[in-house]
Amino acid sequence: MKNIPVHQLKERVSTGLEIRHFTVGEGPYDNKDSLGAHRDDHYIFFVIEEGVASLMIDFHELSFKPSTLYYVLPGQVHHRIRNEVAYGWFLAIDTALISPNYRTVFESQLLLQQPVVLNNTQQQQCCNLLTLVQEKYLEAEPGPFYLQIVHSLLKSFIGMAASCYSTADCSQVSMSRPVQLSQEFKKLLLGHIKEVKSPSAYASMLHVSESYLNEALKKVTGFSVSYWIQQEVMLEAKRLLYYSQMNVKEIAHVLGYDDHTYFSRLFKKAEGTTPLLFREHYRK
Repeated sequence: MKNIPVHQLKERVSTGLEIRHFTVGEGPYDNKDSLGAHRDDHYIFFVIEEGVASLMIDFHELSFKPSTLYYVLPGQVHHRIRNEVAYGWFLAIDTALISPNYRTVFESQLLLQQPVVLNNTQQQQCCNLLTLVQEKYLEAEPGPFYLQIVHSLLKSFIGMAASCYSTADCSQVSMSRPVQLSQEFKKLLLGHIKEVKSPSAYASMLHVSESYLNEALKKVTGFSVSYWIQQEVMLEAKRLLYYSQMNVKEIAHVLGYDDHTYFSRLFKKAEGTTPLLFREHYRK
C-alpha cells in the first residue's frame, strides 16, 4: 500500500449521510476494504450501546465501554472498530452538515479526543433520535422536504454529541507537535477562511514556515495546506447554497472571490457538480 486510502463519502451516497445500526459481529462497515487503516474526508460517529470494542486511531488504541459516544475527524488514520462483542450505531456525516459552533467543539482540541460515557438519559435520547433518523432516511417513498427533514434530525444528534463533549471531563492523550499544529491550523481556518486563503499567511499566524506547516499537515492528515483551505472554502460554499437565499455571485463575493465564474469553476472541480445543481439536489 503506497498511500493510506482516503474514503470519500460522496462516492457512496449523495445525501451527505450514511447511517447504520450494527449488531454483534457485523461491524459498522459494509465492505472489507474499510477494515484496514484509512482516512475519511468526513466525520464518523459511533454510539456503542452494549458490549466492548476498540478502535486504533493515529497509533492510539481506544477502548469503548457500553453507552459510549465517539467521533473520528476527517483525515485521522484509523482501523476498523473491533466489535465482535458489541453493537450500536455508525454514522458517516458530510462536514458541511456540521455547523461551525459544533465543529469548534470537535476540532479545537489539541489532544486526541477520548470516548465519552453517556448516562442512561443521554444514551436513550441518542438511540431514540438515531432510530428516527434511520427510519426517515430509509423511507420507501420520501415525501416533500425529505432531505431537509433528515438533515434537521441529524443536526439534533450532532448537537447532542457536541454538548456531551463540551461538558465531559475526559482524560486525554498527549499528541505530537505536528498533530497540535494541525489542530491549531484547522481552528484558524474556521475563523479566517473568508478573508485568508494563502498558505503562507496561515503559517505566519502560527509562527512557523510554510514548508514546515505543509510538512506537518501532510504527515498528520495526508493532505497539504492548500487542500484544507480549498476544503474549508467548499464547505462554507455548500452551507450558503443550502441554507441561504443568496445567488452564486453573492456567495462568491462573501467567500472573497470577485469573479463568480472562477468560483463556479473551482466548485465544480472540487465537488463534481455546479453550485446551482448542488443547491437543487439538496433542496429537493
